[in-house]
Amino acid sequence: MAQSVTRSLVHPNIHRTVLDNGIVLITVENPAADIIAGRIFVRAGGAWEAREEAGVSHLLAAVITKGTEKLSSLEIAERVESVGASLGTDAAADYFLLSLKTVSADFPDMLSLAGQIMRSPTFPEAEVELERRLALQDIRSQQEQPFTIAFDQLRQAMYQDHPYALSSLGTEATMSGLNRAHLQRYHQTYFRPDNIVISLVGRLTPEDAVDLVNQVFGDWQAPPTPLPTLTLPKITPQPHWAKTPQETQQSIVMLGHIAPSVKETDYSALKLLNTYLGNGLSSRLFVELREKRGLAYDVSAFFPTRLETSQFVVYMGTAPENTAIAYEGLRTEVERLCTTQLSDTELQSAKNKLLGQYALGKQTNSQIAQVFGWYETLGLGIEFDTQFQEKITSVTPEMAQTAACQYFIEPYVSLVGPSEKIEIQP
Repeated sequence: MAQSVTRSLVHPNIHRTVLDNGIVLITVENPAADIIAGRIFVRAGGAWEAREEAGVSHLLAAVITKGTEKLSSLEIAERVESVGASLGTDAAADYFLLSLKTVSADFPDMLSLAGQIMRSPTFPEAEVELERRLALQDIRSQQEQPFTIAFDQLRQAMYQDHPYALSSLGTEATMSGLNRAHLQRYHQTYFRPDNIVISLVGRLTPEDAVDLVNQVFGDWQAPPTPLPTLTLPKITPQPHWAKTPQETQQSIVMLGHIAPSVKETDYSALKLLNTYLGNGLSSRLFVELREKRGLAYDVSAFFPTRLETSQFVVYMGTAPENTAIAYEGLRTEVERLCTTQLSDTELQSAKNKLLGQYALGKQTNSQIAQVFGWYETLGLGIEFDTQFQEKITSVTPEMAQTAACQYFIEPYVSLVGPSEKIEIQP
């Protein structure tokens, strides 16, 4: 077979191969341990769901391992457990994922099993109904958790009609309406070789990896119909307040700002600001608002890596009587990033923390397979691993301040707590 092979210039042990049927294969040879980890990504997930079918990726991930044309749910489980392997599935906003890990000798069998699951799932009616009921239970239980209520409220305010507005579970209404036919249609649309990235890391050569993947997936041909084009609604910033009264023992105060996707210029500067503000016990929010002022039960920030427009969120759990002070404290700390430039020492400390955590996140074969497969799936390529670290290193205090001034303008605000305590005004 004629394949296109690329070797990373920065990581010579990383090979990228495009198979004849369009599958992109990333191989990292790592003979240190007798383990092979695999990640099979599909360019699908929450962003590809129709609004009325929100949650279909999650339901498909829960049911896809419950039976194939040749194997029952029990037979699949026994094949995995009999050799001490692990196999699981997940659906995120920007991808669908099948993960596997096993000792080298058993890897061909596990990859073959993964191939059956990916290519010929049967979605048994009883399993679909069971997993749908479990998902509905999860949705209802989340509606009792103040943090989840606040985040759902914030996300819907920020993203409006965009798929990122909803959790991976969808809503009670959309999950209730899903059935086997929805799963079959979604699978038929997106599970095709020219929409798949396979990332393998461990004790196998690139040549062996290509042979193995061709044995399992080589005869899988893409249908003649083109892949659907992902067209998403434009996000128009309209910052406002959203409040949910709930008789809780603490108020949740959450501020959100529209933020860049992973492909935009300011992504790395915002990652550093997120680390500085809300990452760990030495972060600015933790020290200023919890340690010094005693306001917070819990305080942090997060800025998820997204293929499309992301969000920069700071939040605090606080005593209800401190709701107004907590809001002012969070807002002041975010706005300070625009009015006051970080010192070289503060920025360098954030860089050290972020790059150190990044390195720690690539220690195991599974972690390495995840990182490189994910970058390829997002269209960033395997070189992004090095580019990301270089971009973080090159961020200056001026760049960080400019990014803060651009994105941290008027926040979206989400409040959950006792009704009389969250009646604060902007």
